[in-house]
Amino acid sequence: MNKEDCFYLGKIVKKYSFKGEVLAKLDTDQPEVYEHLETIFLELRNNLVPFFVEYAQLHKSELLRIKFEDVDTEADADTIMKSNLFLPLDLLPKLEGNTFYFHEVIGFAVKDKNYGDVGTIKSINDSSAQALFEIESNGKEILIPMNDEFILKVDRNTKTILVETPEGLIDLNF
Repeated sequence: MNKEDCFYLGKIVKKYSFKGEVLAKLDTDQPEVYEHLETIFLELRNNLVPFFVEYAQLHKSELLRIKFEDVDTEADADTIMKSNLFLPLDLLPKLEGNTFYFHEVIGFAVKDKNYGDVGTIKSINDSSAQALFEIESNGKEILIPMNDEFILKVDRNTKTILVETPEGLIDLNF
């Protein structure tokens, strides 16, 4: 399994018991969706390795307590600590309307209701307080906040996002 075919689910953050159980912090608003997984890919030495899940359950609502097959001791758990967790893209629930996954809109064209064609989304910057579309436009980078009020329509068929940004925001980038 390649990383390009997967999505980041979360990270193992600590050991839970002397029986090899671990706690994972999930990168999702719906952690309960992932309580009944059979397999999770762990990133070990830059490779995705499948681990079979004996059981998993929510722990204090934000963490997932996981017992993997063949991880039976604290020492076993130590070998997978801080590992990133991945799942195949086809396990992502389908989104509709103006909601989208960040990876899904890479390559989409952005059009502003007032400004016209803006450019193509090259990446999403989610390292700041407000996530930003990073848009390529004639060799320049344009940053537009991913604000629900700005996003008018996400059209998956034409791979276009229609936005209405405050006056002057796009001009600031040139």
